[in-house]
Amino acid sequence: MKRTLVTAITLAICLPAAAAQRNYAFDANISRDVLENYLSRAVTFAELLNGDHVEKQLHGNTDDNIRMLKNVGAKFAGRAIYLWGGESRLEGLLACARPVVEKIRAADPDIVLQAAAFEIVSEQVNTLAVPKWVFEEFTLKPEDRNFNYEAMLYDDGHRVNQWRRGSSVPDMSKLETRMWFFYLSARYIDIGVEAIHFGQVEIMDDRDPEHIGWRDMMARVRRYAAKNARRHFLLCDAHVPSGGIVRDGKLMFDFHSFPLRIDEVVAEPQKGVLKVGYLDSIFTRSKGGVTPSGWSCESLPYIVELDNFGSSGKPGQNIGAHWIWGYDEICWFAHQPEEYRNYWLKYAWDWIRTNDKNGYLQMPGSRTLADPVNGNSWYWANTPSEKIPTAFGQEETIKAIWAQHSK
Repeated sequence: MKRTLVTAITLAICLPAAAAQRNYAFDANISRDVLENYLSRAVTFAELLNGDHVEKQLHGNTDDNIRMLKNVGAKFAGRAIYLWGGESRLEGLLACARPVVEKIRAADPDIVLQAAAFEIVSEQVNTLAVPKWVFEEFTLKPEDRNFNYEAMLYDDGHRVNQWRRGSSVPDMSKLETRMWFFYLSARYIDIGVEAIHFGQVEIMDDRDPEHIGWRDMMARVRRYAAKNARRHFLLCDAHVPSGGIVRDGKLMFDFHSFPLRIDEVVAEPQKGVLKVGYLDSIFTRSKGGVTPSGWSCESLPYIVELDNFGSSGKPGQNIGAHWIWGYDEICWFAHQPEEYRNYWLKYAWDWIRTNDKNGYLQMPGSRTLADPVNGNSWYWANTPSEKIPTAFGQEETIKAIWAQHSK
């Protein structure tokens, strides 16, 4: 009898299936425990749903990506589909994504797929028709016209052509901008997306300090999700250098997100560390309030990621600011030796959980490299194989870190 009891206890501790006991159930809203279960198993997996592009241009493999996600136990796949300008590609992008969504659902029905609606709009929106249901959402008489790029911009020329000529930061106080973001969000929801990252919200709000436009647009997107999303809820986040947007004690987002903001160790070339208070890092600064799901917190849970923001033109040099040894964060990480990459993920996970219990490291899974490594311009965390021979090999490290921590 004693032996049976000991054996049962041992099995309960050792079984890999113990992870299955974590709760990932939500419908119409999400509890803090379930939210943190997802954030603690989050991975940035850019272009996950863009199978054709993955196979032909990025030297990746969709089937191996799904295998990798299941193997490590990922439950939240960030930036799985998005546009950075190029809005005329939307229909093709969505058509390509649908079968990939079905494959992922078959592999793991719990996983949340995140889209991104970034802080950019280009002249290509002029090629897309405004459907009747968008006019009706905004109580407007339907008309036969396309979206209007010029009508989304700041009137005074502020941030116009900020990204390149014909690509600007939109003004969310403009009705046309809200119509576009509502439309884009709804299209993502319709293919099975259950989360949207809204990018640098605050630079789209420079003329609306009360966030009236954002609150209006977000309310409309949430109502659409309540009717049409798979679990009648949409997890929304954004990069918030201010620590978050709160109005009358109510939080705009379900969780916050931000780059890691890694500091150089000047005496040790290429080494990077995390610090509370370094630049605009979010550590210990995530604002609290009442969440869209109705529960209150002193500090909203958040994720931090190895961000990409392009090349400085001075790779490998200590130039300061938000660059880490002259690289953006994911490029710095990818340029490190494999042993240091594996060490650093564990270091970052432990540092964040020690210094701010509200924060979680969003693991790197798939990301563009502005400064290529050995000619490779894409980072894959997958274990290298015939399917992805250029992968960087952090898969088993991510799996091991998560296996050691219930959250």
